Amino acid sequence: MPRTAAAAAPPARKVPLRKLLRAASVACGVQFGWALQLSLLTPYVQELGIPHAFASLVWLCGPLSGLLVQPLVGHLSDRIAPAASPLGRRRPFIAAGAASIAAAVLTVGFSADLGRIFGDDITPGRTRLGAICVYLVGFWLLDVGNNATQGPCRAFLADLTENDPRRTRIANAYFSLFMALGNILGYATGAYSGWYRIFPFTVTPSCSMSCANLKSAFLLDIIVLVITTYITVASVQEPQTFGGDEAEYPGTEQEAFLWELFGSFRYFTLPVWMVLIVTALTWIGWFPFILFDTDWMGREIYRGSPDNPGETQRYHDGVRMGSFGLMLNSVLLGFTSVVLEKLCRKWGAGLVWGVSNILMALCFVAMLVITYVAKNTDYPPNGVPPTGIVIASLVVFTILGAPLAITYSIPYAMAASRVENLGLGQGLAMGILNLAIVIPQVIVSLGSGPWDQLFGGGNAPAFAVAAGASFIGGLVAILGLPRARIASSRRRGGTHR
Repeated sequence: MPRTAAAAAPPARKVPLRKLLRAASVACGVQFGWALQLSLLTPYVQELGIPHAFASLVWLCGPLSGLLVQPLVGHLSDRIAPAASPLGRRRPFIAAGAASIAAAVLTVGFSADLGRIFGDDITPGRTRLGAICVYLVGFWLLDVGNNATQGPCRAFLADLTENDPRRTRIANAYFSLFMALGNILGYATGAYSGWYRIFPFTVTPSCSMSCANLKSAFLLDIIVLVITTYITVASVQEPQTFGGDEAEYPGTEQEAFLWELFGSFRYFTLPVWMVLIVTALTWIGWFPFILFDTDWMGREIYRGSPDNPGETQRYHDGVRMGSFGLMLNSVLLGFTSVVLEKLCRKWGAGLVWGVSNILMALCFVAMLVITYVAKNTDYPPNGVPPTGIVIASLVVFTILGAPLAITYSIPYAMAASRVENLGLGQGLAMGILNLAIVIPQVIVSLGSGPWDQLFGGGNAPAFAVAAGASFIGGLVAILGLPRARIASSRRRGGTHR
């Protein structure tokens, strides 16, 4: 609910950009685990015995937890007085979220071993109900930790930049850069198949080499997560005042969380709604790719299957190649994050976002074309796909890194700068933006498996929906979001369109 601004505080010294860079570093540790989650877990759950048609339903844990967790955590962090904790109001949530992630990846990584303790039959091809249950608990906790960490971290950056649009975009570009670094580390780790040799204790009767590789990768993630979380928490003290974000701290009259969350919608201006609409369309585009990228490479390109023993090796070869493609994707993501501020100053954030969505749509169309070509191409007897098809797939994966950098940065910067005029807390604002991300994820998770099965069981139908949503989102962004340089609006004293 909008609040009356407090009396003007003396101007505070701006936080140096180098400290903003350190404050954003936790994104590397979080994204390391997220990259492992994206590249390895969809194949892993199918190894445990969940059919491909229902694999997408497992991912409902993330968006369903995100519907409540991130807005609630943002709301709570808005309400805490900075002096109430030695770590301020955002950093306790960042540290707690990181601890949840560490516990979750241990649970997921050791789910096969714990399932055996609960009585699973570890015969190949049998469904492991105990491991699936443990995995689902760990997966849910992992997404709770991701939401509990990233929302307060985005709000923390907005606090440190005092909602200055240009500095907010730079801070979110730093965040995106560390996400790219985490992706590179995560996908490179997922693409390497020899981690179980470095951590031989991870191989057990219930956990084969591919399972042990996943387990080892998650142990590495915990190390990176601890280091980056410490850097963020120790990097800079939080400001005592927050510009337009004048939170009501404990002891003052407060509204119920859900009432404030949904009641704030009636104060949204058209520009805020446009940001939310484009965000939703963008994530309808992204989520099929995020869910099935390495699975697409293993099934459609390498013609493997996690269920058929004769095709398992080809499938895992494809998954590792997909992880390599996602690593290349992350390299371009990092480069784009570095030059993003210059692009926004030259062309405007709305145009940059719109063009990136159209580029997404073209890439998803290219994946449909590659799928058709691969389906109608004769492979050699050893089953190895033609080099040209693999290279074309890797090129598409790589190009998608540019729009992904924009998705990780511009929506958050736009939301942070626009809600300032509404008087909403930055934590609650990031939670509201997250609703525009997780609701499309729920839709895709519920619909993509049955939708794919309706057209033969491949991943192509979901990618067709992704292409359409991305293209529409691009048009809406170009026509409905400002092309003017939003960094200069504050200096002119104007409001944001």
